[in-house]
Amino acid sequence: MKDSYFLSQPHQPFFLLAIIDAVVSMVLFMLGYKGVVHPIVDVSFFHFYSLAFLVFLSAFSGFLFTTFPRFNQTQPIQKRYYSEVFYALALASVLFFGGVFSTKLLLQASLFMTLTAQGFVFYKLYTIYKSSTFADRSDSFWILVGMGFGVLADVLAIFSQRSTLVFSFSVGMGVFLYLVFTAFAVAQRMIPFFSHSFASKNKHFVPVVFGLLVLEMFDFVFEAAVLRIGVELVLAFVLAKEIMRLGLRPFESPAILWVLHLAFFWLPLGFFLSAFAQIYALFSGTSVYFLGIHTLLLGFLLTVLVGFGTRVILGHSAQVPHADKLSVFLFWLTQAVVLARMAVSLDVMFGFGLGWLFDIAATLWIAVFTLWGGRFAKTLVFGKK
Repeated sequence: MKDSYFLSQPHQPFFLLAIIDAVVSMVLFMLGYKGVVHPIVDVSFFHFYSLAFLVFLSAFSGFLFTTFPRFNQTQPIQKRYYSEVFYALALASVLFFGGVFSTKLLLQASLFMTLTAQGFVFYKLYTIYKSSTFADRSDSFWILVGMGFGVLADVLAIFSQRSTLVFSFSVGMGVFLYLVFTAFAVAQRMIPFFSHSFASKNKHFVPVVFGLLVLEMFDFVFEAAVLRIGVELVLAFVLAKEIMRLGLRPFESPAILWVLHLAFFWLPLGFFLSAFAQIYALFSGTSVYFLGIHTLLLGFLLTVLVGFGTRVILGHSAQVPHADKLSVFLFWLTQAVVLARMAVSLDVMFGFGLGWLFDIAATLWIAVFTLWGGRFAKTLVFGKK
């Protein structure tokens, strides 16, 4: 083994860390949710923070440290810089998973270390954006905006343990303006490019979606159900109209591409289902158990992560970006995670009493990342000859 290979490209260490964190965080959340283990923080905080600022931050860092310089036609990020950020995030993960079951001092140390690493990720992306002389940097700007809101959401999360309002702002901002919007800003640039779409670029599309997501965040925080329903229906319409205009053809595309199309289609569907759930809750008084948020984060974000991640790993290890049978199985298994989590919310909404659906959804999530890691961990660590 060449000791330097694992750190030879930014996506390799960050993707492997994201896979490990995804499995560990879900196992611990599952045990905490069922009362088997007892974290010193609320399980909802543990669930949100571990996924938003450990799992998806690592995945975003690996992808953007690899592609953002190309977006802006600048030099690649130096190995020393991204290696130090990786070590900081890896240490933060160990401290977080240890501290959440031991002492607040250890937990707080992990939170501030995560925030520091995230700050260095944002700073590097910002310096790349500022130094670029590329004519059209609009997509890079919006990606930077999404990552910036991620930093702010992390700050709010750290200081949210004594305030439910601050925690709501952290979740709303973290979900809609950081996780969903950052992935959307990347997807709306890359998916049409990979699909060889001939549709002209709609310069108003991303700003309109961003503005609507800001409204969605405030409606979520202040529980303005009626306004939220209206915003979500508009979002569903705007997104669906633009996606259809792009002329994507998932049924005529190879698996490595149709999985990205599928992720894109989950965006309007997720907001439409969320609006439906809000309408039902408004008239029934029943909890919708975060149906809309999980549909977006699993249907769109998880699917696009697995799709883009697989493509990047293959393409940057001198392999043809072609999904083999196991990769195609993983793409479909990802959809099983989405449907299983939707079933959990529907079970709560309609009172079926099928508590075991939660176990299935969590187990499928663990299976996706375990199999994904099993398929590509060797490539990430050793490379592919």
